Amino acid sequence: MAARVPEGSLGVGEAAPPPWKAQLMPPPLLCVVLLVVAWCAARVLEWAWLSPRRLGRALRSQGLRGTVYRPLAGDAPLADRLAREARSRAPLPPGCHAVVPRAMPLFHHAMEEHGKTSITWSGPVPRVTIADPELVRQVLSNKFGHFEKLGLGQLQRLLHNGVSAHKGDKWARHRRIINPAFHLDKLKRMLPAFASCCADLVNRWEGLVAGGAGDGEPCEVDVWPEMQRLTGDVISRAAFGSSYLEGRRIFQLQEEQVKLAMLIANKIHIPGYIMLPTRINRRMKRIAAEIEGILGGMIAKREDALRSGEATGDDLLGLLLDSNMEQSRGDGGEGRETSSGGGMSADDVIGECKLFYFAGMETTSVLLTWTMLVLCMHPEWQDRAREEVLRVFGGAGTTPDYDGLSRLKIVTMVLYEVLRLYTPLPAVHRRTYKPMELGGVRYPAGVTLVLPLLCIHHDKGVWGADADEFRPERFAEGVARASGDHQPAAFFPFGGGPRTCVGQSFALLEAKMGIAMILRSFALELSPSYSHAPFPAPLLRPEHGAQIKLTTVP
Repeated sequence: MAARVPEGSLGVGEAAPPPWKAQLMPPPLLCVVLLVVAWCAARVLEWAWLSPRRLGRALRSQGLRGTVYRPLAGDAPLADRLAREARSRAPLPPGCHAVVPRAMPLFHHAMEEHGKTSITWSGPVPRVTIADPELVRQVLSNKFGHFEKLGLGQLQRLLHNGVSAHKGDKWARHRRIINPAFHLDKLKRMLPAFASCCADLVNRWEGLVAGGAGDGEPCEVDVWPEMQRLTGDVISRAAFGSSYLEGRRIFQLQEEQVKLAMLIANKIHIPGYIMLPTRINRRMKRIAAEIEGILGGMIAKREDALRSGEATGDDLLGLLLDSNMEQSRGDGGEGRETSSGGGMSADDVIGECKLFYFAGMETTSVLLTWTMLVLCMHPEWQDRAREEVLRVFGGAGTTPDYDGLSRLKIVTMVLYEVLRLYTPLPAVHRRTYKPMELGGVRYPAGVTLVLPLLCIHHDKGVWGADADEFRPERFAEGVARASGDHQPAAFFPFGGGPRTCVGQSFALLEAKMGIAMILRSFALELSPSYSHAPFPAPLLRPEHGAQIKLTTVP
């Protein structure tokens, strides 16, 4: 006999639903989950497909050409392939400075195939190369804040979190606090530290030459790690008042951090990738914590000394803490941060110290290394530079001073030409945060502008048919006229505009001091074991070392 249905519970002729169907009816929680999944899927679709397609169409409709967008990966596979092919080719012959195809293979390929203003893809983000010097100046000047500094998010913070990574009010506040530490009168006080570090290097090299083959035979040295050691010593003494040995652990950790960052550089466009508990990510976070611990201890000791009324000294850290304390007092409270002013927090100071180590050591060591290699390739300029140094400073018994360094015209020309041919940072990036017109093209928000500085410095349309040749005389009348009257100021080794590298004068003084003291003591010659293979990692460095033969100058 059939079960009786209560009256009023079903309509006329309506049967009760079977038990299995009742059990499959979605509860409210399942509906919420499905809505969240649908929302996430829509966001991913927008990020990975719809937005790139929309931005790509907007750029191509204005005549720009470039590589085809590949979902998620973008041009990462192409970049990897071109980089492997570039590195697998035979090294460049010594004296050949046409380094762009080897150092920037993706951008070189894109500009050759699609024009100087061409599109490439960093994951789902379109990148447009801007290789016209006038347009580069407009982007770098950033008068109205239309082009944002492009950071690397969490990866950037693991490497350093200094003023170069900040934007807006925070950047302005940090720059205002840091600037006094790099005033010329402050840098002059650091020259004895520069000279002392260079003298230690020269004395050690003299010992190597004396202990070598003897009978005037040259001694082979790989100057790349030697220059890293020298600039590490300088930044330790000049910035922190400590010896190289005390800071060596930081240098070792920073070098490992950079190598690990290069391994994951093509994956950072994946949201949240740096947060995944991979072996490399875990190691990078441990390195960052150790560096911050060492620097935090140094800063705490110095702040305790400040509070007890002790002098901070003339090193960069002391000057930075003095300026920070002044700014804090002037704004009414120590460490206060507001949109109009305020000091830096302890974490901010640690971030600036990490940047001192990262930029202060790597950039100048790269410049010094390439300068020595190029002088080996062009011995006539090595002789001219040495003659100038000996004329200005005499023999090894005198210590170079600021006035003498300022009179080294040939050495300065050589350094500028090396910076042009072997620009330490091959490219810088900016991003549009709202629609912006530049050079007749209207860029939508969310487009990355790549300024390929190394390509611009080798552009024959800017520098002439000899753009790939080493000709320091092009800087005889200064930087502004180096590229000719028709292309003024097409030289950007330290960036440009308000974000020009704050340590530019520091780096050039250090480089002049190092080259002057090395040239008056040693003659330099390329070793047969040297392989000319410039490689961005991320600064442009010699991939296989920089082997040079040293001979003592009589």
